[in-house]
Amino acid sequence: MEGWFFLVAALLVWSGIRKFADPEPTSGALRAAGLPFSRLSVLVLASIEVGVGAMALLFSGRVYPWAVAVVYAGFAGFVGLAMSRRLPIASCGCFGKADTPPTWIHLVINLAAVGGSIAYATAGGPSLPSVLGEQPLGGLAYAGFLGIGVYCLYLLLSELPRLSMR
Repeated sequence: MEGWFFLVAALLVWSGIRKFADPEPTSGALRAAGLPFSRLSVLVLASIEVGVGAMALLFSGRVYPWAVAVVYAGFAGFVGLAMSRRLPIASCGCFGKADTPPTWIHLVINLAAVGGSIAYATAGGPSLPSVLGEQPLGGLAYAGFLGIGVYCLYLLLSELPRLSMR
């Protein structure tokens, strides 16, 4: 359970960083859905993602996993809205990247992130630094696998939908 939680929390940080780098795709997706879409609103959203994800990784307890669950529930709601309304969105903006339309893969991963985060919040799991401290070699292998896992999730959310559009 902790591995999945750390993956989705780290993915949240990555997603926020990518929105800082290019807020336009997210702004366009919000505009298409009729939601506030200014550059500032995207940067605020990116700040929340980075902050919540980083705090969830760094600190144990129940509050931050609940916050991660809330953020992913918002993402799932947006993806569900976009899909149900068949909004003409070329990108959901989840990674500040064009040509990443919202798909059922986004919805499933977001809902799995909500469920995993709620389970982790309920259990009151440890922080990433404490888990790494219990691993051999200071958690180097664990951190490496975490990075690979985040990259695989990123590919599932950003590249797989583009491949299925061809």
